Amino acid sequence: MPQLQPPLPDFRARAVLLDHARHTMGFYHPRCIDPSGGMYHFFKDDGSVYDPRQRHLVSSTRFVFTYAMAYRHFGDPAYLDGLRHALRFVRDAHRDTAHGGYLWLLDWHPGEHAVLDGTKHAYGHAFVLLACAHAVMAGADEARPWLAEVYDELEHRFWDAQAGLYADEASRDWQTLSGYRGQNANMHACEALLAAAQATGEARYLERAYTVAYNITQRQAQRCGGLIWEHYDAQWQPDWRFNIDDPANLFRPWGYQPGHFTEWAKLLLLLEARGGALGKDLGWALPTAERLFRTAMDKGWDAAHGGLAYSLAPDLSVCDADKYFWVQAESAAAAALLATRTGDAGYWDDYQRLWAYSWTHFVDHQHGAWYRILDGQNRKLSDEKSPAGKVDYHTMGACYDIAAALKDGGHA
Repeated sequence: MPQLQPPLPDFRARAVLLDHARHTMGFYHPRCIDPSGGMYHFFKDDGSVYDPRQRHLVSSTRFVFTYAMAYRHFGDPAYLDGLRHALRFVRDAHRDTAHGGYLWLLDWHPGEHAVLDGTKHAYGHAFVLLACAHAVMAGADEARPWLAEVYDELEHRFWDAQAGLYADEASRDWQTLSGYRGQNANMHACEALLAAAQATGEARYLERAYTVAYNITQRQAQRCGGLIWEHYDAQWQPDWRFNIDDPANLFRPWGYQPGHFTEWAKLLLLLEARGGALGKDLGWALPTAERLFRTAMDKGWDAAHGGLAYSLAPDLSVCDADKYFWVQAESAAAAALLATRTGDAGYWDDYQRLWAYSWTHFVDHQHGAWYRILDGQNRKLSDEKSPAGKVDYHTMGACYDIAAALKDGGHA
């Protein structure tokens, strides 16, 4: 039986967005806190934990973000305690004391833990950088040296100076660097670098964010029909078949990703807003953001059932019609930023339909948080609301981004 829906609120009211972020946070806090260390990562729809031991670097770092943002917006000291609890686990458990860097996947048990996957991912290290930056901005200054350290590791271990982008994956001992290259790790590195610049005021982070954004959304896009393909070889040439047989891969799905188009649109507008001090041409940022967002909405929107589809084939036809929570949330944030940046009311129309769809189908008004995935007809595929990697970092983050845009744009 479908859940009963409350009336649609005013999604352009900051108080509504912040209340929703707080309500979503209430699904996780305090039940996510494992007193023995870190956070639980696997939750059913009702909030019950279904795997208490496995700990993924992406969830561990994203919990730092969600607690930091909640503390900064709502001021509850319990959120600061949760932030520090999550941050300690990232540093004490995920940190590889043998080889440096951060471990991807752990089996955690009080007093001991085993490394399930020690692979070093640029994606994961980008989230460590993001976590440290937001921890610093929330007042956890102990993260400041770790922020600089993980940036240096990204530069030393993953930066490809010739390409001006980060490589993707290394063995635990750093001796082997995979030939795979991906845009996703670079997109989240750009996000983390913007946060690091905000937290520290250091220009080097903003400079690197600019380089990554330009090279992905301009140079690499030129190699892929003007859009952002996900996968590349070691020479940064598009690999059109990578994971073609695994299109729902959690971190490396095949196809163009409408959600990544809109996520890049948001990041480009944030870069444009903050990058004036760089003395570089940013005239390409807005038109690129508009083109990416428009393509996502025009090609990915499901006119029959609502929502943005997950993936597009190279010819821009829908190849995975499932709906993912993060795609809708990031797209709503991009629509709000585009609307406040351009004054074009059409973006508010997009914003409203994204929120109306999400409020109706994705938001769990009974237990809190968002469902993770629906099929093309908006039916739930699982009762696993938050497996490793989710933690509603995207949905709460979108609310905070939109609230900031509304404030800057002079709205309520």
